[in-house]
Amino acid sequence: MAYVVTATRRRPRRFEDMFGQDFVVATLQKSIQAGKIAPAYLFSGPRGCGKTTSARILAKSINCASGPTGTPCGICPACEEIARGSSLDVIEIDGASNTSVNDVRQIKDEVLFPPNSCRYKVYIIDEVHMLSTSAFNALLKTIEEPPPYVVFIFATTELHKVPATIKSRCQQFNFRLVPVDLLKGALAAAAVESGIEAEDEALYWIAREATGSPRDAYTLFDQVAAFSDGHITFDKIRDKLGLVGVDRINPLAEACVAGNAAQAIELLDGILQAGVSVEQFTVDLAEYFRSLLFVKSGIRQEALLGQSPERFSPVALEAWSSVQLERALGVALQLFRDIRYSLDPRYELELAVSRLSWLGDYVSPAELKRAIAGARTLLERGATGPFPEADRRAASAPTAREIGAETPGDAARNAAAVPVRETVGEPADEEAPVQDPFAALKARMGMGKPSPVPAHRVEREGDDPPEARSPLPEDRSAPAAPIPSAPAEPAPAESAQAETAPLEELSASPRIPFGELQEALVAFFQTTKNMVATGLKQAFDWEDAQDAVRFSVDKPLVHNLLETEHKAIAVEASRLLGRRVDIVISMDQSRAGAAAETEAVPPEVETVRQMFRGTIQ
Repeated sequence: MAYVVTATRRRPRRFEDMFGQDFVVATLQKSIQAGKIAPAYLFSGPRGCGKTTSARILAKSINCASGPTGTPCGICPACEEIARGSSLDVIEIDGASNTSVNDVRQIKDEVLFPPNSCRYKVYIIDEVHMLSTSAFNALLKTIEEPPPYVVFIFATTELHKVPATIKSRCQQFNFRLVPVDLLKGALAAAAVESGIEAEDEALYWIAREATGSPRDAYTLFDQVAAFSDGHITFDKIRDKLGLVGVDRINPLAEACVAGNAAQAIELLDGILQAGVSVEQFTVDLAEYFRSLLFVKSGIRQEALLGQSPERFSPVALEAWSSVQLERALGVALQLFRDIRYSLDPRYELELAVSRLSWLGDYVSPAELKRAIAGARTLLERGATGPFPEADRRAASAPTAREIGAETPGDAARNAAAVPVRETVGEPADEEAPVQDPFAALKARMGMGKPSPVPAHRVEREGDDPPEARSPLPEDRSAPAAPIPSAPAEPAPAESAQAETAPLEELSASPRIPFGELQEALVAFFQTTKNMVATGLKQAFDWEDAQDAVRFSVDKPLVHNLLETEHKAIAVEASRLLGRRVDIVISMDQSRAGAAAETEAVPPEVETVRQMFRGTIQ
């Protein structure tokens, strides 16, 4: 007896034998039993899911000697002839080979003759989307009003190519892909029928590779059974078909967990030397990380994983988080896209494996956001002592405080305008209250809104020395010309009156010792211009020259920033000292290196450095 492939041997002969198409089967059986047979049907769906088989069963059901019936007997002459393909009244036409309008005209001439021995004359046109436009147009009138004994059944895998005029004249049935569990059960039945032993893991792999097509599943089953010697195992499939398998990827994944890129590359070389292609390894690697992500999320169905969850490395599952596994899956998917246009696909694969070796250091944007918010809160709390319990909870979640986040390049350009700020985290109304670390100092000095006073220019190279400049007017009874206040919050009414106050009232404002001037200026600008406060905090060698306040900085960026804001600094310094003073800023880089060596790192800064694995500059 000639060999018959499994897909043909196990082709369904009744609607009850079909699986995975319950809607189609139930609808057709009910309509046949009710005698409501349409003149034209359109079956669409993926390849190998039962469209042509359903058309043949439908032809047998309406022509069966005991019918029309939803379950053909299969033993009457009509059923046997249709099953053998020798019936004169059931004509199967390949639409890919008979595409011209002349072929359709021949059908139009044949439908005029009644069936020879059956109840209905059935035309099954497979791959109907291949017909030409003229052929479709020639067929329109025939399928709209055919003779009562003619039934058309069209089958196609590309429904979008069928004209809408054809669709509107047919009853449409969409066939679906078959689930993996049903395919695995059908393969197990085929193995028992053929006297072959098969492991569940191997059958699951075949069912998943078939991607929902029973015909593809049976075809792959025959191929695997040919070299399995009556016992199908996943190990044989892996070795014969050049697959990688979980057992080979697990050691590579554990090497990546340990951060050992050299060992991972050596394991990869051994896999490729065994004959596995780069493309196949990439596919198996993506499938591996997808399964790890499912197991990490608590999914343990073998139909989804393709194998037992216990076969995956517990080291990789424990070391990598779900976010990191998503990142690894993204790397594998991107690798598959890149190797098609790469200079050498193996280079791309080795680069991807090297990147996976530091996957444990990957931090998602959401985690980075929370870390930045916690570090900011930690630094703000450092000056006021330990955290209250409520503030500890607030530090673990991002808030909406505005923080000075200017980059070095933007500092000089934006210092004269409103400082650049960023909003981090949730809306401001959900922010935990934060105490001002300089509140006590401000209260002791009686700090309020700055009263505008004339500010002098900063000494630059080529300017006259301070003693050569014009002295202040002797007549202090005349009011001084007001100038705009430094950028800050709107001043209250009493600050507005101070703009025109005579010089005598300036001396009546709260005075502080010169030794506390730097700290007071830092406290003031901390709430208005954070970058200016940072620059003043780094200044040194403060000197009171009566009509000027001199200090030095050791960084050009800080010098440029403070020089741009010298007017606002002079206004506030004059208010704090109770007299008009100029601001003179000098550059002194001689102590920059020594300060970097001797400066002690605050514990808060060290905590942030360790958190982000950075360095202090």
